[in-house]
Amino acid sequence: NEAGSSPIAGSSPIAGSSPIDRYLTQLHARYSSLNDGAVATYIPELAKADPSWFGICVATTDGHVYQVGDAAQPFTIQSISKPFAYGLALEDRGRTRVLEKVGVEPSGEAFNSISLAPQTGCPLNPMINAGAIATTSLVNGDTAEQKVRRLVEVFSAYAGRPLTVNEAVYVSERETGHRNRAIGHMLRNFDILSEDPTSALDAYFQQCSIEVTCRDLAVMAATLANEGENPVTGERAIKRELVDSVMSVMMSCGMYDYAGEWLYWVGLPAKSGVSGGIMAVLPGQLGLAVFSPRLDARGNSLRGIQVCKDLSTELDLHCLRVPRSGRASLRAVYDLSKVRSKRVRRERERRLLDDVGRRAKIYELQGDLMFAATEVAIREIAEADPVIESAVLDFKRVSQVDRSSAALLVGLAEEWRQRGKTILFASLHQHRTLERMLAEKLDAAGVPPGSASFADLDHALEACEDGLIARRNPGRDTAHVVQLQEHDLFRGLSAAGVALVQTRMRLTRFRRGETIVRAGEPADDIFVLLEGQVSVMVELAGGQAKRLATLSPGMFFGELAVFRHTARSADVCADTAVECYALPKRELDALGEAEPGLRTTLLENILRHVSDMVALLTAEVTALLEG
Repeated sequence: NEAGSSPIAGSSPIAGSSPIDRYLTQLHARYSSLNDGAVATYIPELAKADPSWFGICVATTDGHVYQVGDAAQPFTIQSISKPFAYGLALEDRGRTRVLEKVGVEPSGEAFNSISLAPQTGCPLNPMINAGAIATTSLVNGDTAEQKVRRLVEVFSAYAGRPLTVNEAVYVSERETGHRNRAIGHMLRNFDILSEDPTSALDAYFQQCSIEVTCRDLAVMAATLANEGENPVTGERAIKRELVDSVMSVMMSCGMYDYAGEWLYWVGLPAKSGVSGGIMAVLPGQLGLAVFSPRLDARGNSLRGIQVCKDLSTELDLHCLRVPRSGRASLRAVYDLSKVRSKRVRRERERRLLDDVGRRAKIYELQGDLMFAATEVAIREIAEADPVIESAVLDFKRVSQVDRSSAALLVGLAEEWRQRGKTILFASLHQHRTLERMLAEKLDAAGVPPGSASFADLDHALEACEDGLIARRNPGRDTAHVVQLQEHDLFRGLSAAGVALVQTRMRLTRFRRGETIVRAGEPADDIFVLLEGQVSVMVELAGGQAKRLATLSPGMFFGELAVFRHTARSADVCADTAVECYALPKRELDALGEAEPGLRTTLLENILRHVSDMVALLTAEVTALLEG
């Protein structure tokens, strides 16, 4: 999808939901009217399913579950049971024993085909009925009841809740399973089953009749994605070393005669069942499930196939498209009460930000932002404390943002905007797709792009601070002129004292863009800013400039080099037209001889300013280390 028609960024927000919830809701609506196909009828109980049932569920490997539609509607697992039973057989009997009885080659035929290797009579793989019946026979237990008890126990560990067999479906399968009985007797003929097939068949019929929901299947898939450990409960369902074997046969054989097309279009290990379920796994990241009883000619859920195609394409889930970095997407998270921009604030604004800074959070992202990594970041942002008013997302250390993740992030920003909150983006210059999609969304909403996207984290923090302050002081004048008696440097001085100091200073004016102080020059003056804005800049290797501080009226600069008797260490440039006084060091010294108390007050104010800056820097370093 092009950015303007992205299904993720373009939908209407749902209160209290994330962009992923919103996307799944839209995906569900997209295919709810797809009424082709038919409910399975060869098992009479399955024919009772409501054709309109439709659920979609995604479960992540850290235990978060997204669901929409009929995700809690019970149905029987049917052939989706096969990979879990295969894993259990591997665990109970060992890989060598199982491979002697069941192969791992795709059959390219339907699920109920009689596909046996001509020399050995072994079923070609454990995903077709012949292989699944053989696999079930290998599960520990002397009787069908014992095998089923073990199957239900392990399936429940995958799902994270107790599962049971649907007795009505089991009876229906047992009474109509003549083809499976024929397959069972052929397996006995080739000694794949070592005893009368009745017990294995009965266990297999019950295995297929275990009742699950779409949510259960997503969690079961996420358990495989999480190397066999249930991400919701923490319970291990299968040994880690066997998971790859299970997912390998799912990838090559799980979709029967549709396996090649499935790999081409969707690209995820998967398994379908004739009750209408489809389960797929993105290793290391998530499990997904779709439930809709209407089947296509191959016996796969019609809506399920379409949903999985769209999920894979629109969220870039194909297993061959993997992130270049496996690191967590969140490098650091902290709030604005601890880390500030380089704009130096006067005391009243500093105190305000100390009080309300916790209402703004900063998220430093990193690595490749594809769906799974982005989902973690978006979920943390979406679930932030309700008091949070603003968030800043920094992309400086992000190496790649794919289109689906860009759309999710833009969707999140739009949802926050409509709720009266703000998300600001920093360092997007290397991520043109996200930058363009954000600009298009802001333009459509009539919001200036410069109010949401900034060249670096520092300027985004400044805008975030301005927003917090403006909400509490809506009429404040950011371009005001400060009189000398209001100036930070002259705090505690009488009007006569201020007037005396003024006689020893010279008034200077600078045009916008003019350099007031140049690095390397002698330090002779302390500058007292009355009007305009200046920035302290240093030049980095490669010719780039970095802002160290931005000062506004009521502040002063140049004092450190004056008292240290060193050359200027940075440039100070006029961001706007500037008016300021210059207080020469010699005049300050002369003032000390004539009015030592007045000079002491000035030095105390300078020391207080330096102390405040050191405290702020210390808090920033601590916050970054903790984050």
